[in-house]
Parts: sequence; structure tokens; C-alpha cells
Amino acid sequence: MTERRVFTQEFKREAVRLAKERGNLVQTARELGLHETVLQCWKKRLEATPESEKPFPGKGNPRDEEMDKLRRELARVRQENEILKKAVGIFTNRPT
Repeated sequence: MTERRVFTQEFKREAVRLAKERGNLVQTARELGLHETVLQCWKKRLEATPESEKPFPGKGNPRDEEMDKLRRELARVRQENEILKKAVGIFTNRPT
């Protein structure tokens, strides 16, 4: 049994844009290592979805924009916390 490949929204959008730009969906799909029906489905979904909605919502992957934002913020706060711990250590261990 082969493992199912997962593609990002950006990859799907770019693949569809490239296929439209070239005017050859089959050749573009081959170059990207996709089956032409996969690229055709992405194209249909992208064209049928209004701009305000996401055409490729995913299946529970943590690629949600809010989740990404919160992870970046958490990483920043952790880094700031480490810097403050080091600063406290430097100033409290001063010999007088």
C-alpha cells in the first residue's frame, strides 16, 4: 500500500496557476509528479470557491493560520523568557 501524499494550499494554488499560465494541464501535472485528474480537481475546486473561503480546507492538519500565528507567538514568548532568566542570573550572582 502506498502512502498518500499531502500538499499545502500554496502548492495547490501555484500548480493550478502554472497550469493555467502554460495552457497545458496534462504536461504541468507530469512535470509536478501528479496525475492529471488530481490537478484538474484542484483547478475545479479553486474556480468554484469564492475568494473569501478556503478552497482546500485540509483534513485536520495544523496548517491553520491562527494556529501558526499562536505557535510563532509562543516561540517568541519562550525566547523572551529564556533571556529574562539569563539576565536575572547575571545580576543576582554579582560579587560585591
